[in-house]
Amino acid sequence: MHHNSLRTAVLLGALSALILVAGAWLGGVSGLQLAVVLALLTTGVAYFFSDRIALSAMRARPVSEVEQPTLYRIVRELSTDARQPMPRLYISPTMQPNAFATGRHPRRASICMTYGILQTLNERELRGVVAHELSHVYNRDILISSVAAALATIITYCSYIAVFFGGSPDDDEGPGFLGGLLMMFLGPVAAGMIQMAISRSREYQADESAALLTGDPLGLAAALRKIEMGTRAMPLPEGSRLTSASHLMIANPFRGTGIGRLFSTHPSTSARVSRLEQMAGYRR
Repeated sequence: MHHNSLRTAVLLGALSALILVAGAWLGGVSGLQLAVVLALLTTGVAYFFSDRIALSAMRARPVSEVEQPTLYRIVRELSTDARQPMPRLYISPTMQPNAFATGRHPRRASICMTYGILQTLNERELRGVVAHELSHVYNRDILISSVAAALATIITYCSYIAVFFGGSPDDDEGPGFLGGLLMMFLGPVAAGMIQMAISRSREYQADESAALLTGDPLGLAAALRKIEMGTRAMPLPEGSRLTSASHLMIANPFRGTGIGRLFSTHPSTSARVSRLEQMAGYRR
């Protein structure tokens, strides 16, 4: 928990420094003053609204117990077993089977399930996925993951703005020259910040914690197999909004090529399933 808090502070500090350098480069003293204000606003948004940004990227909406009684029952039982508060539940209209958790701490946590995963998994498998997402919350993975997603989104949009407003009308290369340079620079920076913040070991740890919470590692293993088949059959478009939230999901939602590979922070499904089978007593 302390390690994740430290990494969050480093991320916020790095983003602020990046904005200040860009402001000084583009506008001298006046640009630096504007950058200070922008840095303060950006870090505040990233910290306090990161969960809303991630949910918005997936067009998620709150779901009631009347709509999803089975999901509510599973989450309530597992939260009670873990002696933790129950998170808020959301559903994304996406047909791809996937799920993610977000929120700064357990009392403000949210779990989002796609419509596809609710249609694909049986109750045993869904229980494993819920336990995995709850484990991310309890292991305090969500703060660093959500902040990283928010920072990547903000940086991406800043790069788009720079394309249209970078430079000055007197520049020989046109008003978008410096903006174009910023976009080329900030895109990889956004990807690098996510890769720095998120470790693949985080997924292994959540899988193990979920197996211990449910007492059924094979249930999660079966769910991961189905999710992998679903994500391959229905990959999500690699838009900027989805890319910045993809590392929160239980499985990589993209094809795994191009920018999808750049942002991939998930270990292979076969490796995760193998570990879960070993926990259940299987030996290869």
